[in-house]
Amino acid sequence: MKLDILAIGVHPDDVELGCSGTLINEIKRGKKVGIVDLTQGELGTRGNIETRYQEAANAANIIGVSVRENLRMRDGFFRNDEAHQLQVIETIRKYQPEIVIGNILSDRHPDHGRAGQLINNACFLSGLVKIETKDKTGNKQEKWRPKYYLQYLQDWYHEPDLLIDISDVFEQRMKAIEAYSSQFHTSDSGSEGLQTYISTPDFLDSVIARARMLGKRIGVKYAEGFITEKKIGIKNLDSLVLVET
Repeated sequence: MKLDILAIGVHPDDVELGCSGTLINEIKRGKKVGIVDLTQGELGTRGNIETRYQEAANAANIIGVSVRENLRMRDGFFRNDEAHQLQVIETIRKYQPEIVIGNILSDRHPDHGRAGQLINNACFLSGLVKIETKDKTGNKQEKWRPKYYLQYLQDWYHEPDLLIDISDVFEQRMKAIEAYSSQFHTSDSGSEGLQTYISTPDFLDSVIARARMLGKRIGVKYAEGFITEKKIGIKNLDSLVLVET
């Protein structure tokens, strides 16, 4: 299955927090979108592997993606090495996305930055014909390099290179995030489990506040921000959005 956009997160819920509004926007425009989680989030204080899979499936249904899979790397202990790069390369070649959206290159959680570097490296290496990979049936995969790797903002604030208006889909985006009731403070959250950095009401408040702040930067109610190492070009000035400041 060829995808227009492949979103990758090291933990289930990274994609929802970082770029689900943008994914919903693109799906509504007819784009084919998929999500790949690198780990099962098994080191998370709250919930377990089974609940994380169910929550990820529920969130994927809310977003409307065509496919979601998990590469089952070791949470906390995966490496940006040849073996892990080949796993991501095989996935990129499998779906042949025009754009990959994934973890940022530096963040509070060390998994985020390490995953961002891993994905970034794999996006480039996937375009090299002399790196040979095979699909699940043993057939040789063709080389494929996405046009862009966009990094979504996570815990630490980084100045974004690109801001996308998600005002029309913001409520749907928040429902996708709240699908992870074992992780976040929601109306469906149980009382069991230790409190964590992301399980307090203040955390989701900060998610909403950031979307509002980024939206204000471009004159809309809510936005998501992205970083790209590759410059974004446009064919004509009609591609620019005029915003009153």
